Amino acid sequence: MIYLDHAATSPLRPEAAEAWQRAQRPGNASAVHAAGRAARAILEDAREKIAGLMAVDPAEVIFTSGGTEADNLAVAGLASAGPLIISAVEHPAVREAAALAKARGAQIITAPVTSQGTVDLPALEELIETRRPAGISVMAVNNETGIIQPLEQIHELAGEGRGAEATGGRIWLHSDAVQGAGRIELPDGFAYSITGHKLGAPVGTGALLCARDFPLTPLEAGGGQERGIRSGTLNVAGAAALAAALEAHLVEREEASAAMERQREQIFAACAAVGGYPSGGADAPRAAHIAHVIFPGADPEALMFALDSAGVCASAGSACSAGVYRPSAALVAMGEEEACAIRFSLAPQTTDDEVARAVDVIGRCVELARGVA
Repeated sequence: MIYLDHAATSPLRPEAAEAWQRAQRPGNASAVHAAGRAARAILEDAREKIAGLMAVDPAEVIFTSGGTEADNLAVAGLASAGPLIISAVEHPAVREAAALAKARGAQIITAPVTSQGTVDLPALEELIETRRPAGISVMAVNNETGIIQPLEQIHELAGEGRGAEATGGRIWLHSDAVQGAGRIELPDGFAYSITGHKLGAPVGTGALLCARDFPLTPLEAGGGQERGIRSGTLNVAGAAALAAALEAHLVEREEASAAMERQREQIFAACAAVGGYPSGGADAPRAAHIAHVIFPGADPEALMFALDSAGVCASAGSACSAGVYRPSAALVAMGEEEACAIRFSLAPQTTDDEVARAVDVIGRCVELARGVA
């Protein structure tokens, strides 16, 4: 089996497994006895490590069950503060949370993207000036296409200047950084959602990194853990594993990114040989670990089946769509409504041999899928 679906979930890293195992001890981190204090110490060590790695204050790290919960917390909070702008290519965790807020009376505005899949900055500037948003949520790296969003320019538009003048005050910024954390530089000024299982930590752990005055609304009631925002028994081992996985990614990021970019270009070249092309075009800014390819004239489900039969695990898009193929919201926003697209996603542990073996079968699988279509 050749596993090229790390953007969906990545196998457990040794560093995360070791941290998880070390944290396995009795004690609820909210308890005041010795075992509880020991668990709390592990949790706070993880919080401090993540804060240091992400250049935030430890008090700004709210542990969650993953990226979806972190996104929902941020979107619900921003939507309660006033009009909220999201991009047209957001992950379902942001898009559907915004739709739910809209159904409850919130003002949700969708910013268009260019054919490259990046936010249309002039259109966003006009929306800021005319709609006067309280918040903007734009992902760091698109989970399907791997396209990197211009967060620094968005920060400039929303910051002290025309954005602040247009709205009469601060615009809160949030970014789903599930595919960006540990992989690209993330600018200051945003609240960030991160998750563990994309980095090689266990499923079920994540965090929202946000300032103490970021507008937040609890999604559920309970014991008041995590600043009273995210109640529930704290996942101590998960937090420790998340911190370890994030640290490992950041330590090796430069070297790993260079290797994955080279592997990604090998995949692009093999796909180009059978008429495939990168979504967003060859010049789109993209993260090293995602090769998202459009194959004209191919049947997407047949292509997925052919690749799977050949031993290659890839994806037709987000793994958060209940396993059902449907037109990609991101591709529709980019003007590729009818596209057959496949996402090959890499990790630092992906080997050159795995990529070479995948490249050997891509052409045959595409031709089979075209025959079906």
